[in-house]
Amino acid sequence: MSAAAPTWLLGLDFSSAPSARKPLTLAWGRRAGSVVRLERVDELPTHAALSALLDPAAPGPLASGFVMGCDFPFGLPRVFVEALATRGPGLLPRWLGGHDPVPGVAPELAHALSETERLIRALHAHCEDRAGFQRLVDGWGDTWHADRPPGPRLAHRTADLAIPDMVSTSPLQTRYVPVGKMYFEGLMRLVAANLALPGQREGRPYAVALEAYPGWLAREVLGRRSYKSDTVATDDRLIARKDLVAALEQGRTRLGLRLKLSAAQHDALVADPKGDRLDAVLCLIQAAWGQQRAEAGDARYGIPAGIDPVEGWILTG
Repeated sequence: MSAAAPTWLLGLDFSSAPSARKPLTLAWGRRAGSVVRLERVDELPTHAALSALLDPAAPGPLASGFVMGCDFPFGLPRVFVEALATRGPGLLPRWLGGHDPVPGVAPELAHALSETERLIRALHAHCEDRAGFQRLVDGWGDTWHADRPPGPRLAHRTADLAIPDMVSTSPLQTRYVPVGKMYFEGLMRLVAANLALPGQREGRPYAVALEAYPGWLAREVLGRRSYKSDTVATDDRLIARKDLVAALEQGRTRLGLRLKLSAAQHDALVADPKGDRLDAVLCLIQAAWGQQRAEAGDARYGIPAGIDPVEGWILTG
């Protein structure tokens, strides 16, 4: 990436089922040196609104390029994917093994699919929707691969275990915090928009998406203190948000970046008890770190070499 490229930074707090109560939250910003300026925070009511924004054919502010940190997994545990490829239901083994073309992909392009793209396209063809994906995960070791070896059903990726004493939620979790459904809904939209996923998929060179995890930066600053809740607003969480925002403004994280906010932006981040805006900003800062690495010559935006492409990697891990 050229240092002169007028690239937007984006941070996306995602939902598998956005609504008026829980929209997608998108933070916009730009970086100059080690300072990340927050420009605005938008709410997107639907997945279609996100797809329209990312559409490469649509004119708009992102035509000049962007780097986006996304709060959802870009991959699944290798052990689960191998089970699908060898013992999975329907045509999944043939699609994942490259024996049959994945529906929706021109035969002449099938050989060029990355493992990451082949997997998500095959899952959409088989499952059709996120409820179908949940049934597929629930059926592992029951309706398919009945002789599955003993072990946790909610397996983790290597990336989920990259930070000591902090395990991120398994991408096979489809309830409670349904990050599996977020993978199913989110990754396909990135692929459909032809975004580049460093280490996983080639795409538009100035339209880059990176898996981010706001919990990592929050834990670094707050330890185990909670800063958000969808149901209960407390003084302790308010104080935690104030402390977290102050640390970001002062650059007190291992990423070495300082967040620049207006007074109104500061107050809005602190006042949001659900933490959606703050999570989007945390993803934005991680995207800024990836952009900084790219400008220093790292074509992978800080993603380590040799990662498993079906699992992906969490930026800054």
